[in-house]
Amino acid sequence: MSNDATEANTATEASTATEASTATEASTATEASTATITTEPTQTTKRTETSGPRDTIYIGKKPLMAYVTSTLIQLANIPSVTIKARGMSIGRAVDVSQIISRKTENAGYTIGNIKLGSEALESQDGRTRNVSTIEIEVKRKN
Repeated sequence: MSNDATEANTATEASTATEASTATEASTATEASTATITTEPTQTTKRTETSGPRDTIYIGKKPLMAYVTSTLIQLANIPSVTIKARGMSIGRAVDVSQIISRKTENAGYTIGNIKLGSEALESQDGRTRNVSTIEIEVKRKN
């Protein structure tokens, strides 16, 4: 029976600790929501800017097929998507466009205009560097 009493004590202590941490979290959440309310107008502005059609896919360091899937989903909704990349991600952008145009020939996607360029960026040590850029347009055949 002492074993049952120990378990009951442990359960009561755990319940009290949970209630205390929940009260602390609720207090913290209330403080956080107050801070959110004061910054909400700027967040609303940001949401309205990005609520339009998403016709650009920016290539980064995610797995290749994540970009292919994202591009195909966008092409299902809009007739043309631009794949953009710069620097070391240019090869990955070319791979994404080639996978879409070659592996999904039956779906009827083609590569449109390709724009090459460069951007002048300031490096961490303060020097200006030129970074190559590419924009590849992928569109549906009509």
